[in-house]
Amino acid sequence: MDLDAFPDVDALLTRLGAGAFVRDSVSAPVGRNHVWAGDTESGRRVFVKRLVGPETDVKARMRRLLSFEDFVGSVAGLAGHVPSLLGHDEAARLVVFGHIDARNGAELMVDETFGAEPAFAAGRAIGSLHAAAPEGDLDDSLPSLPEPALLYGMPLAMYNELSFAELEAWRLMQQDAALREALETLQRWEKAAPRVPSHCDFRVDQLLVTDDGLTIVTDWEEFRLADPARDVGSFAGEWLYRSILDIVTTRGDGDSAFLDLELTHDQILARGTEKMERLLPLVHHFWRGYRTVRSELDAGFGARATAFAGWHLLDRLVAGAAQSQRLSGIERAAAGVGRGALLTPLKFAPLLGFEATP
Repeated sequence: MDLDAFPDVDALLTRLGAGAFVRDSVSAPVGRNHVWAGDTESGRRVFVKRLVGPETDVKARMRRLLSFEDFVGSVAGLAGHVPSLLGHDEAARLVVFGHIDARNGAELMVDETFGAEPAFAAGRAIGSLHAAAPEGDLDDSLPSLPEPALLYGMPLAMYNELSFAELEAWRLMQQDAALREALETLQRWEKAAPRVPSHCDFRVDQLLVTDDGLTIVTDWEEFRLADPARDVGSFAGEWLYRSILDIVTTRGDGDSAFLDLELTHDQILARGTEKMERLLPLVHHFWRGYRTVRSELDAGFGARATAFAGWHLLDRLVAGAAQSQRLSGIERAAAGVGRGALLTPLKFAPLLGFEATP
């Protein structure tokens, strides 16, 4: 994004004493929000985010982000594991953080260099978050799965905005009565679950890993009191989804190319097992880190976390469909695995390790 179109950015940086951005040092990664990273006139390197979206949504996200900043100082286990907020301007939708020289977790995932240590550290950080006593005025609204009504139909305005692939994805869910029932069951479980401070948008790309091995958890705009199983399930779902997508690549086999052949059903099952055996240990390391901080869990936690992992695959199906015209066979396969985890979470829980204790 062109910085000159947003003069409030330099104005805020100047008020904070950092000085305006040095233009030729600035990068602007593409994402949900407008973001800029670079050096300022004072020599300080910063990361600026401008929240994008409808006014009511932006205000709610800003409120949750700032409530996290008020809350996090009391959580010893998160010290050094979250970005440092330097300042904000609510009217301009801006927040400024100290820049962190690190690699994004999604990059490490793709490069196959996301290891046991950052997984364990992420588990400890999220466990520390969930174990903390809630303080301050925290949002306690339920995060959304799909709106229940969307499982049966959608408004015409939404229908007209969706790609063919997105319509395919929604049709898969809307025509599946068992899946609809499983999602409604998960929503009932979530409403009845204990509420603790939670991230609620926890994905691998929300993690930064520094050269010295420090793991940082970012993007706290959805922070609120919620079912902790959602965060745990989302992390597991990331790696479950990656393992399914890798069936049609040679990632983990010494290369990262796509296979130039048509796989049989038996080959798909065999390669899926191989990919899961290679990647799911990262979920187990995360879980070990989590349980070192949270040893006491409610009885239904493992089943809910597994169901949330299943939902994560379906959520990724819809998100990915927005970038394409048709659903691929492997995306449908991933949705099928997610469906299985949602319908039979107790069966899938051992695969993810969620029945284990330290």
